[in-house]
Amino acid sequence: MIGPESRKMNWNLTDDQQMVRDMVREFVAAEVAPNAAEWDRGKYFPSEIFEKLGELGLFGMVADEEYGGAGLDLIGYCLALEELARGDASTCVAISVTNSLFCAPLQRYGTSEQKERFLCPCVNGEWLGAFCLSESGAGSDAAALSTIARREGDDFVLSGSKAWVTNGAVCGAMLVFAVTDPESARSRVSAFVIPADHPGASIVHEEDKLGIRSSRTNQVALDDCRIPREWMLGEEGQGLAIALNSLDGGRAGIAAQAVGIGHAALAFTLDYVREREAFGGPIGRFGGLQEKLGTMAARIRAARLLYLRAAWLRDNGEPDTMAASCAKLFASEMANWVSYQAVQMHGAYGYVTDYPIERLYRDARVTTIYEGTSEIQRLVIARQLTSGSG
Repeated sequence: MIGPESRKMNWNLTDDQQMVRDMVREFVAAEVAPNAAEWDRGKYFPSEIFEKLGELGLFGMVADEEYGGAGLDLIGYCLALEELARGDASTCVAISVTNSLFCAPLQRYGTSEQKERFLCPCVNGEWLGAFCLSESGAGSDAAALSTIARREGDDFVLSGSKAWVTNGAVCGAMLVFAVTDPESARSRVSAFVIPADHPGASIVHEEDKLGIRSSRTNQVALDDCRIPREWMLGEEGQGLAIALNSLDGGRAGIAAQAVGIGHAALAFTLDYVREREAFGGPIGRFGGLQEKLGTMAARIRAARLLYLRAAWLRDNGEPDTMAASCAKLFASEMANWVSYQAVQMHGAYGYVTDYPIERLYRDARVTTIYEGTSEIQRLVIARQLTSGSG
């Protein structure tokens, strides 16, 4: 079958892609990685680091230069996320949500006035963005939302609650999805951009998480939150399409994050097996460990190629739903497997906070859950195959 998957991809990185990757790598090595363990232990959100990341332009990597953004393609963006995740997955996810789930939909669907008001402050490093889709009773089933946006004159009044909102307590604005037409099967949901400090919107809970502990994950309450019609993103009833399209791009980013976690776990493990001695020499000489190390490296490289392929397809205007789901599924499960093997090879040292492996093991776990569970990715892939889209 001849289709977009048969097109040849150029594997040489552009100067811009290499420059961004190297810049982020240097910053992470100097400012992020040395502090990640302390931030994790204290569940501390490092606002001072995010100020610097904003100054570097990492809040607006995917935004057009017209609005002050870097105009970076998805490949360059994903390479930057991988470098961030190698140092600290919590920092990475805050940047990922701001770019792929807030700035990207605003860039694609927003009016010039919306971009000026809501996109530019992100691009300028003034604030992070948040994405409010999931609810306590509507996670994987994104169409089953209960948050309502009822029309009153020229305004919409939103009532409901949103769960698992990354950056909720530290964002400047939120992209919120709510039901505007309960009777419609296909176009019942619309999208709205709401300032975080707008009357009627509030943070009511902060999650205490297994991993990604220095990022903020909140429940957002909307209590008769009145907003003007001009804050609707896209057309009325277009919300679910906006959400799903944004998640396709976001899944490539989560795959990149998972690769960063896996890469870090392998790097720390290589250092350990070279130094740890048993039975008269370093344990890295044992065939059983070498077999695991080889498989870890192969899976990390395969996952990286999958996310690069998904990013390349989107950058070239090709269908990327299946590629993004394949990348997210494989990379997230790879990160879990690699970090598990890393803990095992560290033995008791992998189980204590003196070593970074236990943090990587905890941070890897959520990559199979957020922005679409592994089960949902398999469903998406299967539907693409059976519909002939794969």
